[in-house]
Order: sequence, then C-alpha cells, then structure tokens
Amino acid sequence: MKILKLTLKRGWFDLIASGEKKEEYRTPGKWIVSRLEGREYDAVEFRNGYSRTSPTVTLEYLGHCLGHGRPEWGAPATPVVIIKLGKILT
Repeated sequence: MKILKLTLKRGWFDLIASGEKKEEYRTPGKWIVSRLEGREYDAVEFRNGYSRTSPTVTLEYLGHCLGHGRPEWGAPATPVVIIKLGKILT
C-alpha cells in the first residue's frame, strides 16, 4: 500500500480523526507538488507532531486537485492543493 505521510497540528488532526474534516489543504509549493504530481497513493497517514509516539490516523486517499477549500476547515482565500479523504482505515 502506498501511503502519503503528512504532519498536522492538534486541531486539524482531531477534526480529521473524528471524520468531520474530509479534505486537507496545502499551499501549492514545490514540496507538496513533488509528493503528489505523477504519483498514486492508497492512503494518507496524518501524524499529530513529529515524535515517533505522536498519534496517527490513516485515511483513504481519494485524489487531489487545485481549488478553494472551506474556510472553516482552515483554507485560505487563495487557491490551495485539496487532498480528498475517504473513510478512516486505522
């Protein structure tokens, strides 16, 4: 299984882990574009912090696009990379 691994702050991690937030937003910079363009993933693993013991949650990866996200979920007014999330796997 190919997994995209991303780190989140506590508030956004909790919303995704609860199943309430179904999209993750990233500024379309070189780093995230290099991780997404031309690659396929089965899942996205989110970690709350950088420690090996930090909590994680893995969700189904449903693709990505460029667009405007929901401000209540942390999206800025400018276009962002939207990572679409499916069901919680672990």
